[in-house]
Amino acid sequence: MTILPILKTWLFTLGQAKQRTIAIFFFLVAFLIRFPFFFRDYIDRDESTFILLGQSLVDGNLPYTVLWDLKPPLVYYFFGLLIYLFGKSFIAIRLAGTLLVALTAFLTYRIARPLSNAPIAILAGLFCVYLSSLFGSLQGVMSEHLSTFIFVSGLYLLIQSQYWWKILLSGLLFGFALMAKINLGYAIALLVAYYGWKCISTKPREVPFFIVIFLSSGILLGIGICFLPYLVTGDAALWVDAVLKAPLAYADATRGSYLKVLPLGVFTILFILIAWKKNLLDLSNSRLQIVVILLLGIIFSFIRSGKINGHYLIQVYPLFLIVISAVLYTYKPRMTQRISLIAALILLLLPFESYKEYRDIFKHKRDRGSWFNGEGFTVVKYIKANDLTDAWPLFLEYHIGYWLLDANPPTKAATHPSNICRPETFPFYNQERKTGLEELRYIMEDKTPALVVTRKNRLVFDKMNVQENDYIQKYLDQKYQVLDTIDGAVLHKRIK
Repeated sequence: MTILPILKTWLFTLGQAKQRTIAIFFFLVAFLIRFPFFFRDYIDRDESTFILLGQSLVDGNLPYTVLWDLKPPLVYYFFGLLIYLFGKSFIAIRLAGTLLVALTAFLTYRIARPLSNAPIAILAGLFCVYLSSLFGSLQGVMSEHLSTFIFVSGLYLLIQSQYWWKILLSGLLFGFALMAKINLGYAIALLVAYYGWKCISTKPREVPFFIVIFLSSGILLGIGICFLPYLVTGDAALWVDAVLKAPLAYADATRGSYLKVLPLGVFTILFILIAWKKNLLDLSNSRLQIVVILLLGIIFSFIRSGKINGHYLIQVYPLFLIVISAVLYTYKPRMTQRISLIAALILLLLPFESYKEYRDIFKHKRDRGSWFNGEGFTVVKYIKANDLTDAWPLFLEYHIGYWLLDANPPTKAATHPSNICRPETFPFYNQERKTGLEELRYIMEDKTPALVVTRKNRLVFDKMNVQENDYIQKYLDQKYQVLDTIDGAVLHKRIK
């Protein structure tokens, strides 16, 4: 049997399966792709920071009170819940990330299904798994994985019916999504404006007024629930500073050129317009209108910031795949044997990083006797083996080590090492120091960490932070000696 009948039979059979079976299929694909990364110490610095703040929450501290980072609070509530339920388990955290990806893919399939057909919608969900799990740091659990799942859940509920409670719940989910990733505010605001415009500009009204009210109320309720703990504890101003003011200050200070991101927006708009002009995209369909509006809102947030990276795009993939599904269904491309073979090869070759990671973890298990790998583990193992656990550490790299040592960073700014060099955020949590160099001096000269962990043959901070890099290198040379090099980590011990 050739590849074309196999592919068609497989897609058709799966398309006729129960919804539960399709959901399990997406989970199994996500699990197989992401499983070898369950054992890494860290995949992205942000994930390690989320874990630290989640642990701090479990210890009884609201986010931003003891440790600090730029993300909204729902991310830390999510990680805190996982740690509370499962303890210090990398596997539980990475498995939760896999579940988020699988559920997002399933919802992508469910939304795309009425706009296309079952096989095309399944492919949309499958590529959602691939694109949300491969390339760069997407194998970790990012704030985009959480926010996108909640966001797409809200979208799914919104387009299902006009029952007031579903609209309210949809708004609640959009509010929660905003409290996991603040840039979604542009898309959510555009959605509310769209409904408001539909409500007042059409006669008879295409959108009843109660939908605007319940949707907006749900959004505000989601934000309010995340704000409530701070209101109760008298930390309302801290929440406003951390969730609203600091991210805006950081965005203004680090704003890139919109020209870097504009091509993505231009491509998306041209794709939609050309498909519409060629009658491949029915923009009179209200469901499709909502998807397109949300997609453009998210892309506008990227253009507004002038920045984009791999994990930002997690927010775009489900919506874009839904639009592509609608186009393919209308276009009805002819599936030849050659196209089927290329498609099958793409599906098999895309998870190349996973194949490589499977090889690496088996090699690590054979050579070192453990599945868990990375300097976060090996440095901590070295510290414990050499009775250095009482020596207060500063992790300028591999800062997941704090979690494994039951330790805290020396200052709020050091929660994420990069935050040390983000003085634009200091007025909102660190008013004693004004610059990154002042913060670094305070850590090294006043806090005097006994151990400092850096990365071998790498600058400690971004190359643009010349003063901070010069200072830390000279200070380490003068006051510390290299105790050992463990894989890619350098362990410095204070001697003066």
